[in-house]
Amino acid sequence: MQKYSILLVEDELNLHDALKLNLTLEGYEVSSAFEGQDALKKIEKAHFDLIILDVMLPGLDGFSITEMIRLNNNQTPILILSAKNTSTNKVQGLKIGADDYMTKPFNLEELLLRVGKLIQKSSANIPINVVTQFEFSNNHFDFNASTAINFRGEKITLTKKEAMLLKLLIDHKNTVIARERILQAVWGYNVFPNTRTIDNFILNFRKYFEVDLRHPIHFISIRGIGYKFQL
Repeated sequence: MQKYSILLVEDELNLHDALKLNLTLEGYEVSSAFEGQDALKKIEKAHFDLIILDVMLPGLDGFSITEMIRLNNNQTPILILSAKNTSTNKVQGLKIGADDYMTKPFNLEELLLRVGKLIQKSSANIPINVVTQFEFSNNHFDFNASTAINFRGEKITLTKKEAMLLKLLIDHKNTVIARERILQAVWGYNVFPNTRTIDNFILNFRKYFEVDLRHPIHFISIRGIGYKFQL
């Protein structure tokens, strides 16, 4: 009988131990992580059939981790656990790529039922509609290959970070994304006040894909706030 693997990312020790015990008793193989960066390292090194992810974690929060997982085209099902029970938080979690969202405190039996449903989804290899191709203003992107052909017909090989940032902006088109959120999602660290990291990437995108570098219409900087990809 196949034993399914779960990564449990929860820093509240009593809850972590209780969940791990019950999941193990259900026959799952459970790995543990207690903070965001450790979770990402484990996800890079191993396959999991499900990730159970708390929102409030030391370092990277659960929403940022979810975005990073999806930006890397990893479609492992994610169940978010959160003390934030507003509809806005739930919509945010589902919008950025979580498959399910439960608020604390929760019913253990219900959680185990939802875990079983998500595991079935993972094991059935149900195709998920992931945007891997995108086009605007005669610029063509292939995120699987990390390449683009711009409006001048030039082929551009994107670095991993360029591809991740571009996909993040495109996934949230016409929406301003804060600098801090971009740095956490793409680079995995908190913002430093004087960093120009994102500015340099945005400048490269303008050089690649804007007709008029001095008057960009797609890659927009919102002074003091963040950046927007505009269609």
